[in-house]
Amino acid sequence: MLDSLGALVQGRVRLWRFDGRGLKPSGAGDPGWSPTIPRASGPVPTPTGSVWLARLGDLEGFWLEVDAGDEERSRIAADKVAPIVAALLESERHRGSMAEELAGRYQEIDLLYAISEILGQTVRLDEATRTIVREVSTVVGAKRASIMVHDTGADVLRTVAARGFGVDGLSPVRVDDECSVAAKVYREQRTIVHDPEEMAELSGECGNERGYKGQAYLSVPICYGAPGLPVRCIGVINLTDRIGGDRFTHSDLKLVAAVANQIGAAVENARLIERDLHQQQVRREMELAHDLQLKLLPSPSVLHGDAEVAARCLPAESVGGDFYTFTRLGRGRVGVMLGDVASHGFSAALVMALVLSAAGIHAAASVTPDETLSALLDSLSNELAETEMYFSVFYGVLDPLAGRLSYASAGHPYAFRVPRFGDPERLETTAPPLGLATPGSIQRKQVPWSVGQDLLVLWTDGMVDARNEADEPFGDRRLLDEVCAHRNDHPEQIVQAVLAKAEEFGSRPIDDRTLLVLRI
Repeated sequence: MLDSLGALVQGRVRLWRFDGRGLKPSGAGDPGWSPTIPRASGPVPTPTGSVWLARLGDLEGFWLEVDAGDEERSRIAADKVAPIVAALLESERHRGSMAEELAGRYQEIDLLYAISEILGQTVRLDEATRTIVREVSTVVGAKRASIMVHDTGADVLRTVAARGFGVDGLSPVRVDDECSVAAKVYREQRTIVHDPEEMAELSGECGNERGYKGQAYLSVPICYGAPGLPVRCIGVINLTDRIGGDRFTHSDLKLVAAVANQIGAAVENARLIERDLHQQQVRREMELAHDLQLKLLPSPSVLHGDAEVAARCLPAESVGGDFYTFTRLGRGRVGVMLGDVASHGFSAALVMALVLSAAGIHAAASVTPDETLSALLDSLSNELAETEMYFSVFYGVLDPLAGRLSYASAGHPYAFRVPRFGDPERLETTAPPLGLATPGSIQRKQVPWSVGQDLLVLWTDGMVDARNEADEPFGDRRLLDEVCAHRNDHPEQIVQAVLAKAEEFGSRPIDDRTLLVLRI
């Protein structure tokens, strides 16, 4: 370019630059000498003769040498070419500045992309935040950095990742701590960037011991706003001890704010994933508990040869408090028990398991139903008192040889004898529910039994209390009508018909439901 300009002015054009000690050639070759620095544009003597040295506008340190043969021609030529060279140098300087800025932007864009990759590939928040802290602190030149996440249960900020110091043993920061920059950033949901030359935002009562070397710090809130919901703060990212100058730039602030937005979404996603995994685990455990509880209930095959029986137990939740059992008592006699713990869910299921365990022992050891329930009350009285729970229970012994049903009913009104012809007969209660009954208060009753014809039908209140969309209960009458309509069928068919009727009625169960039908 300088050669072309020299040809244009029919002379020589050379560019000089001041390096702090003298002028050094920056174009058109090194002549082996250096001109003196004039105070203003003008002629300067050189070993080869006088030349014109012109200052290049506002470009400090740059001078243009023009030799067009004599002083006047050199001055006129300098006036022509100096603005051109100044404009070209200014353009080059801007291009260099833009290249430097683009390089910085590229580094920032690369960081944001890398963080997106990190958050997209990792599920565990602790792994992602450790990598993010390292990458962000490297780009902004901070020796120390940390990410703190809000613990909603304890209402504190906990450090989940750090660079430049360890997180083990760090105490959480209370959200209402007036001496904590991070707590202030979290509470006010705004960035605090501190310059050592500016006044600190914290009061003098908090002291100046900050625990790190640098005075400048940058704390940015980590916020997240789900669609349609207000933005809320869920943590803070902190940086300090900046390398190469104790001050964070506006560019640093924008970059960390962009990263904080990504972290906010990642924290929320990680929490949702963790919650979902926990819920999946709970569901698996509930399903296991459901299966285990149903396995406690005996199969109808236990009475094969002595009686025809069908039963269904449908907990309102995964587990419940309804139960039934039957026992062979010898000489064709069969013991049948059905009950309902006054609750549902896990607490009722635990009592139900205790009842079934004790019932098997007492039914085999007792002679009459009232003795069985009295023994059951005695063995469970402490547990029932401690849990403040009770349960209704019916226990009957069918004796085909004597043609009778002996039973005791502790507060359980849902027991009926359904004959082959005629109306169902309610088997009245003989005592309050166990847990409310007192020792010696349980009585026994007997009713005649037609072998091969009569049905014993037992259920819990969940069957008849279930309501449809019109808020009507299914009720005893509908249940018994369906049983009577199928009274000559096998018990399994009767149970299926009743449950189908309840389904057709549109009943919505609010409690455990159990139905048992037996013919002997």
